[in-house]
Amino acid sequence: MADKTFRLKIIAPERIFYEDDVPFVEFRTTEGEIGVYPGHIPLTSIIAPGVVRIHTTDGEIKEAALLEGFSEILPNEVVILAEAVEWPDEIDANRAKEAQIRAERRLQSQDGDMDRAELALKRAIVRQRLAK
Repeated sequence: MADKTFRLKIIAPERIFYEDDVPFVEFRTTEGEIGVYPGHIPLTSIIAPGVVRIHTTDGEIKEAALLEGFSEILPNEVVILAEAVEWPDEIDANRAKEAQIRAERRLQSQDGDMDRAELALKRAIVRQRLAK
């Protein structure tokens, strides 16, 4: 089975979020969605807010909110250094909704850092989608 899996490590500032051998993982980068199988060519990428889908060896698909970070893809290992990553049961849906409202107000008022407001909006939407 070793040649049909690779080691996936997702590391957040406060913990090792996930570490196991998996056959496939999907996540969003600044260049778009990416899916990684064993033997993938080496690649580094910047993570964009989205959902990471971890396909396990027993056929389960685990989803988590992956909000920012970097990935290093090697043929036998994928390391994701996440600024923030959360399982659905760790997400406070009310707080995410409030963050969405604040970000939308900032974007409508054109007051302050628009890039930061846009990123906050994307993060809030990802969190809400998974919290349901």
